[in-house]
Amino acid sequence: MDCRMSCGACCIAISISSPIPGMPQGKRAGERCLHLRTDNLCGLFGKPERPPVCSSFQPKADTCGQTREDAFRLIADMEAQTRPQ
Repeated sequence: MDCRMSCGACCIAISISSPIPGMPQGKRAGERCLHLRTDNLCGLFGKPERPPVCSSFQPKADTCGQTREDAFRLIADMEAQTRPQ
């Protein structure tokens, strides 16, 4: 599956616990990544400073669905299921 252009769900909906340039504590689920541009494309894409956690996230039907709204819902569900109690 190819990444849905201008979606940005993975850069907003997912929590990231590892440091991101400019976000040393990572980011909370639902928080927009500092590097997500206004067109919802990653400003670090293809750059060496892009964190491995971001580079390793690959678009898949079970996390991205058919629409941007699906992606937000599916990722939020995944976050809720894996949140420490």
